[in-house]
Amino acid sequence: MRSDVLTASSVFDANRARGAVRFDVHARDGVTRRGILHESGSLRVRFPSPEDEGLSGVFVNTAGGVAGGDRFDIEIAAADGSKLTLTTAAAEKVYRAPGQAAELNIALKVGAGAHLGWLPQETILFDRARVRRRFDIDLDAAASLLLCEIVVFGRTAMGERMEQGEFVDRWRLRRGGKLVFAETVRLDGNIGAKLARSAVARGGAAIGTALIVPGDEALIERIREASESFASEVGISAWNGFAMARFCAQDAARLRADMMTVLARTGAALPRLWLN
Repeated sequence: MRSDVLTASSVFDANRARGAVRFDVHARDGVTRRGILHESGSLRVRFPSPEDEGLSGVFVNTAGGVAGGDRFDIEIAAADGSKLTLTTAAAEKVYRAPGQAAELNIALKVGAGAHLGWLPQETILFDRARVRRRFDIDLDAAASLLLCEIVVFGRTAMGERMEQGEFVDRWRLRRGGKLVFAETVRLDGNIGAKLARSAVARGGAAIGTALIVPGDEALIERIREASESFASEVGISAWNGFAMARFCAQDAARLRADMMTVLARTGAALPRLWLN
């Protein structure tokens, strides 16, 4: 083969999206302001309006979605006493990958007395999508965190299901320098058949997790008071100083409604984009 003739694989690799956002926020006289912001590639963050105390940011992926071989990196530091809430402009779509998996890397650092709300809209995996996601969260012992993630295996409202693919989700949470939560979820191969198993998802097509720090039994009881209204299967518990609610539902709309109920019970204000 001539050297000036690119293979299909090399053309595909050359067109992979890369995106990175890195910034910090700090508090001054009780008001949170953005510090240094770095953006590259197709990933952007926008701060739509000034606020009295906290600061809200919205991530925008100008690539229009995530495909195999793409890589996106997010690194955020909330300094002592600051308040930051983050969401996405729309649900993130992960498309089929003929080869290499997409990579999503999120690093969050929260200082003493600071609060970070990580509240993106859903991540939707199309059939044969391949994605590996990593969360590294470092909290001061006096920091607070509200983290919500919803993953949907196919657009069920359009009659689509994810049958084959790969989904690897690695979470590591440290509080006061101590590892308090570590988990890696891996679904690959015939994901549709695995989700159909009673011990996995009993045919569910959407899963969700709300991680709340600090969290105790009193918070858990407030969430459980609303559990009879949940359309999803739900598990709620607290340990190591944090609380967690986990959902599995037949479709994303049911899970989203249940997640909004949980977030309301924490006293959090939902991002406006969740209400559109």
